[in-house]
Amino acid sequence: MAANHVTLIGNLVDDPELRFTPSGVAMAKVRFAVNRRYQDRNGEWQEDTSFFGGTLWRDAAENAAESLTKGARVIVTGRLEQRNWETQDGEKRSVVEVAIDEIGPSLRWATAAVTKSPRSGDSFGGGSQPSVAAAPVARDEYGPDEAPF
Repeated sequence: MAANHVTLIGNLVDDPELRFTPSGVAMAKVRFAVNRRYQDRNGEWQEDTSFFGGTLWRDAAENAAESLTKGARVIVTGRLEQRNWETQDGEKRSVVEVAIDEIGPSLRWATAAVTKSPRSGDSFGGGSQPSVAAAPVARDEYGPDEAPF
């Protein structure tokens, strides 16, 4: 079975573009540049840049639009997908994009403040979670061998 999974590290070239489908589902498009630095046969450093586009859906789209800005170094994981179309002039076009599963800031040269979003459900059937910031409960209420959750 062939796997189609990619991890890319690059810089956003634009702010994420947040849109909503007619049914109200959030979708964000991101564009990012991935640089590759290498030495050529003469020992001189060369740099190549590849540009990629990707799409996020639902909560991830809204979180990315709220958290990430142009120039941010990001780590992207997802699947490669190819789209084909024909222009009005009859020319065939093709593009490879990333269907993004996860995106986040790279912490190699920056810091980030993380705020957990309330869960509204996920693709695994999860529903709302109780608040993590609930008041602490004394361990005595659960007995000596029971965990307090």
